[in-house]
Amino acid sequence: MADQALVDRLAALHNLTDAPRAELEWLVDHGDLKHFEIGDVVVPVNAPVDYLFVFLSGHYAIHLDRGFSARRVMEWSTGEISGLLPYSRLTTPPADVIVEEAGDVLCVHRQHLPALIQTCPELTSTFVHLMVDRARVFKANDLQDEKMISLGRLAAGLAHELNNPSSAIERSAKLLAAGVEEAGQASQAFGAADLTDAQRAAVSKLKESCLATRFIARGALERADRQDAFADWLRDHGADDEMAAALADTGVSLQQFDELAAGLPPAALAASIRWLAANCALRQLTSDVETAAGRIHDLVGSIKRMTYMDRHTVAEAVDIAQGLRDSAAVLGHKARDKAADLSIEVDDDLPTVEGLGGELNQVWINLIDNALDAIPNGGRIAITLRRDAKGAVVRVSDNGPGIPADIVSRIFDPFFTTKAVGAGTGLGLDIARQIVLRHRGEIDVDSAPGRTEFRVWLPAAKAR
Repeated sequence: MADQALVDRLAALHNLTDAPRAELEWLVDHGDLKHFEIGDVVVPVNAPVDYLFVFLSGHYAIHLDRGFSARRVMEWSTGEISGLLPYSRLTTPPADVIVEEAGDVLCVHRQHLPALIQTCPELTSTFVHLMVDRARVFKANDLQDEKMISLGRLAAGLAHELNNPSSAIERSAKLLAAGVEEAGQASQAFGAADLTDAQRAAVSKLKESCLATRFIARGALERADRQDAFADWLRDHGADDEMAAALADTGVSLQQFDELAAGLPPAALAASIRWLAANCALRQLTSDVETAAGRIHDLVGSIKRMTYMDRHTVAEAVDIAQGLRDSAAVLGHKARDKAADLSIEVDDDLPTVEGLGGELNQVWINLIDNALDAIPNGGRIAITLRRDAKGAVVRVSDNGPGIPADIVSRIFDPFFTTKAVGAGTGLGLDIARQIVLRHRGEIDVDSAPGRTEFRVWLPAAKAR
């Protein structure tokens, strides 16, 4: 005989007010009334969820740490229903279900759910609707958390990438003031030198040659040897060897300086060399600023393209190749830290793919970032974009240790991760899979020791 007082408590709950009393009595007959105090764990993380819970009073919550801070992702209070619901595939909670305010809970064991479905159709319908709502809330939280993690990943990558060019600009700007002053004094000394028009023309011609040929890439050892040679030459000709660094960065040879020295008196040679070095140093500083500023401009452009900033969130033609390059650029610091060989190969004749470029870029960021985590120092990552019979296929492969065979089938599951606590959320690949599926595409993985390859197929846009 059902406890009628408990049946009345159930009938007063907002989710059960329309339920037939006979079904509520069935629920009471097959349930256990439990009381929980503050701090109790209703269901611990990784433990099986064996009960349907009707929260008669109190407050309960799940706090989940997805890599940046623990926050509340789900909560229940008086009148809420959760736990193992009819037709639910829930197995374990993502974190402990903690009691935040003491209360009573009616617990119905999983063994009674088949009978519940047959005997209580109204309650079953209510519970199924609640299960759908719960899945929607969790999915929204998952997507928001992964967006925040991706944003953090982009911010970290951008900060690393901006550090070098911004430091170069700051360093060059500080040196420019002294460089301008030195150039002015060197110009005065050069103007006061007793040179013929032909001699001045020869110096000016060498200056133009210095400025035009300074952009020559040299290794550190070659540059050091060249600087030492120029320093020796300057000392031999009575000039300041501090100017060697500025002259060594040009493409002018010592033979050209020998030819200049042969046509100038010693006193005039020192003034001419100083004037040449001051101009070369200024040009180098301004070029460094220009190069660094251009790098910052390119990085900001990459971020704007990746996030589709100032663009409407509607499906449109997506430049997948540019998205892959931008993703690799943002993660460039991580690749350099591991001395990784990261290559991108793209077919020339690619089909048009329509979608949300910002979402697809989130997929590329996840796949490349995971590959960088997997490879050892000096590892390799190969990214290819090819035409496929159905559209386009992106392959991201690495030479890391591979994914163990016993877990490869679970890597797309929500919350599953092989990374250390706090280093991964277990949502990246799940979100990537959802994004690809929304674009009518497919994603899979093939892994063996020494090689893992993720493949993403995206269909070609339908002809309009």
